[in-house]
Amino acid sequence: MPDTLPAEIASLYRYPVKGLTPEPLEKVSLAIGQTIPADRRYAIENGPSGFDPAAPAWRAKTHYLMLMRDERLATLRSRFDEATNLLTISKAGEVVACGDLETAQGRATIEAYFASNFESELRGPPKLLSGGGYSFSDVARKVVSIINLGSVAAIEAMVGATVNPLRFRANLYVRGWPAWHELTLVDQTLAIGDARLKVVKRIKRCAATNVDPETGARDLEIPATLIRQLGHTDCGIYAEVIAGGTIGIDDAIALEEPPLM
Repeated sequence: MPDTLPAEIASLYRYPVKGLTPEPLEKVSLAIGQTIPADRRYAIENGPSGFDPAAPAWRAKTHYLMLMRDERLATLRSRFDEATNLLTISKAGEVVACGDLETAQGRATIEAYFASNFESELRGPPKLLSGGGYSFSDVARKVVSIINLGSVAAIEAMVGATVNPLRFRANLYVRGWPAWHELTLVDQTLAIGDARLKVVKRIKRCAATNVDPETGARDLEIPATLIRQLGHTDCGIYAEVIAGGTIGIDDAIALEEPPLM
């Protein structure tokens, strides 16, 4: 049966540097087998990881500065200009570092800031990493992450507090689905305009969701709550782009009907 539940994109985000600020988008062009453009294009290596930019291969997120362990990252505000590759980092309203991430000097400026201000989190010299079209995702395949706002509302009821959806650092936030509907969509195809996204995996949540994205406070226990209430830590889905197209806020999301046999 086709999915007749009305749903649409409530918001769109990319995360140019792993662990740093989400950036809202109005619309974006998706390409087959790719992530949201510039999503997780860069990461800050936390001690030697063995990552080779010339032959990028997936490494676990523990090799990089990231919110699961390094919640102070959430106190920073960053902005990435894709046209100039300029990353600007601010704290408490003041610019603390700015550099072109495609030049050695620009990367060194960003690295120097983290070396001086994140000493307690670092296990070695910080290094700004990139690998061409590589994405420093939590999973090896190139995916788009999707969060159902209905599920976020259900979590709010569980924890008895407001839950900022940005705790989940998704690319697409969907309104219109009932709570946990997204978990039933694995192996199915979502149609958004001309784009098609095949749902490939449920997302297991980690301690990064316990961190308030505005304050950096580790103030909730979301994975533990999910385990107690549901017996698992799944919230959200990963999908692979199998047909390209431009998608944007308020676009309808439907379940593609299988071809007639």
